Amino acid sequence: MSGSGTPLLLLHGFPDSRKMWHTISPLFTANNYKVIAPDLRGYGDSPMPIKKADYKVDLIVADLVELLKAHNITEPICLMGHDWGSVIAWCFALAHPDLVQRVVALSVGHPKAYARAGWKQKIKGLYVLGFQFTLLAEYVLKKNDFHRLRKWAKQHPEIETSIQYMSRPGRLTAGLNYYRSNLVSAFTNPWPKCRVPVLGIWSSEDSVLTEDQMTDSERYMDAQWKFMRIDNVGHWIPLEAPKKLFEIAHNWFEIQVE
Repeated sequence: MSGSGTPLLLLHGFPDSRKMWHTISPLFTANNYKVIAPDLRGYGDSPMPIKKADYKVDLIVADLVELLKAHNITEPICLMGHDWGSVIAWCFALAHPDLVQRVVALSVGHPKAYARAGWKQKIKGLYVLGFQFTLLAEYVLKKNDFHRLRKWAKQHPEIETSIQYMSRPGRLTAGLNYYRSNLVSAFTNPWPKCRVPVLGIWSSEDSVLTEDQMTDSERYMDAQWKFMRIDNVGHWIPLEAPKKLFEIAHNWFEIQVE
């Protein structure tokens, strides 16, 4: 945790860690935000449960509620997540709307919008099915010095940092368990509408997610919704366009609650 002022929780995705926010965090702390950027369960230096079921999204959300309590944060927070961090940000806001002022969801839309996205998203997301095969997926991604992971994350400007973490025993499996533990529920859960204002940001060169699964999120909102498209940027928005993202997110967070 760093800085003082409005609490801002930053949530990373796969295959990253809290370090992905290293450029964004100082920009917010310099503008009166108290930034909390944790390693999510199983990532970075966080505890790493063994069972696949230990990586269900509702358990990750519960971790974050306890984290806020541990830091004595009682006021509603600002929340920004990327990739799996975006999924968790949505789920946090759905489960605890009273704890959240505003959300910035990067790359991934409302869970129901993602589940109901068209065939282009289904094709882009075929890798998720490959990630389901325990041991085999790990073998394929690690083979030849993580060649397949590097290829999958070809847009990632700091993939070497992620691979350093993922090369440690058990860490790749922990990251993949997010996909394995939550795939079925993503399509079967009766996801409610979101009652917290959300800004959805999608980037035009995203290699794994389509625009419609973000824009269609508006259908599942019971609060203010705004969509912004960032052109000529790939999937890892916080690393590829940190200053632009800061300006957009900061403006959104500064809107006064009516």
